[in-house]
Amino acid sequence: MPTRTHTVIDSPVGPLTLVATDGTLSGLYMTEQRHRPPQETFGAPDGAPFAEVVRQLDAYFAGELTTFDLPLQMDGTPFQRRVWSALRDIPYGGTLSYGQLAGRLGNPGASRAVGLANGKNPIGIIVPCHRVVGASGSLTGYGGGLDRKRRLLDFESGAAEQALFPAPAEPPRDQCNAETSRT
Repeated sequence: MPTRTHTVIDSPVGPLTLVATDGTLSGLYMTEQRHRPPQETFGAPDGAPFAEVVRQLDAYFAGELTTFDLPLQMDGTPFQRRVWSALRDIPYGGTLSYGQLAGRLGNPGASRAVGLANGKNPIGIIVPCHRVVGASGSLTGYGGGLDRKRRLLDFESGAAEQALFPAPAEPPRDQCNAETSRT
């Protein structure tokens, strides 16, 4: 029987639960994520198998890494695994529609099936299901929530580093100091 372990790390998009099966990354889940397996299936807490995963995630969130290079164990149907593999070919900062992804898989009429497989991606961020959008370019479903999807896409496009790292709010200006600084 496979051995599963997990750890939880902080990230700019909230806590991430990393799951390993026999030492290989098999899950990356966000809080309140749709299709998140029950916590009891994640195995015992153990951060040891995740050092390289954490290093690459830190580099990604620092804007220093655009492609992950990690061994992955992704359990799913053959079709789901094909979709998840194709997700890894969407370049950093880019997007594809569900229909375009279905076309790349040789089945242009399978956009709904691609969407269902995309939604069950067990390794978010690293397998970039957030890069798949609606036909019009609109944001559509994301297991981690549309706010996270927008933040990740904005971050990757360079549109707003503050999308992941919001600037602190400016304190209210003191009118007295504002007046006296003019003289």
